Amino acid sequence: MGSERSEHEDGGPGRLGGALSGLAVAVGSLLFLGGFGWGAVIYQPYTIPTESMHPTLSAGDRVLAQRVEGDQVRRGDVVVFRDPSWGGGPMVKRVIGVGGDRIACCGGDGRPTVNDRPLDEPYLAGAPAEPGSGSRTFTVTVPDGRLFLLGDNRLGSLDSRSHLSDPQRGSVSRSAVTGRLDAVVWPLDGGVVERPEGFAGLPGGISSPGPVVPLAAAAAAGAILIVGGAVYGPIARGAARRAAGRAARGSAGESAGRPASHV
Repeated sequence: MGSERSEHEDGGPGRLGGALSGLAVAVGSLLFLGGFGWGAVIYQPYTIPTESMHPTLSAGDRVLAQRVEGDQVRRGDVVVFRDPSWGGGPMVKRVIGVGGDRIACCGGDGRPTVNDRPLDEPYLAGAPAEPGSGSRTFTVTVPDGRLFLLGDNRLGSLDSRSHLSDPQRGSVSRSAVTGRLDAVVWPLDGGVVERPEGFAGLPGGISSPGPVVPLAAAAAAGAILIVGGAVYGPIARGAARRAAGRAARGSAGESAGRPASHV
């Protein structure tokens, strides 16, 4: 019995299992805390206040915006920015044009054009607005170092079109950008904010997604390892005790079944 106890509880498989359990918890903690910690450095959470970006975003959605510099922003990005002439608070809109772009609204099919190229905008609700149905006809060249922004809810968004009479023709400085949206974290089915391919053929292309998916995967894997490592230890110890008990009962039965020896 002593040797069996030593094998199961003091060494052998039991000790190896305990070591692996501890390693799983340690690695899991590193992944979990590292994923959340690095995410807190890279991302800033926001709550969407209005329906101006519907259907891409709805009022009350919780989103993660990657902290980026304004010069990293590309056409098609959904950005968070602050501009005193727009009220000074954080606003969320989609970048339609950058410095030097000629933006016109709207073509015969109701679509805005960038440098005479009609935009393909599948993220809008329904078909593009027909001229005269609430869209505003305009042509504007975006000043250098600035951005032209529209809400995806074109009939219910106060955006660059509402500031066309301003000296900068409705544009916002790149330096006003504080983040670029990467994901909707609430509701849970929100997912990653896609980069629209309709802008990919324009100079500069579209931006690359941030690291929100690998960071979330690291945190999830870490949580699984922590839970798995934590429950493995008690399960392994219980299994070892049960095995030792069965072995002890077997030895006792063998002893009882042997005939008594005579001197």
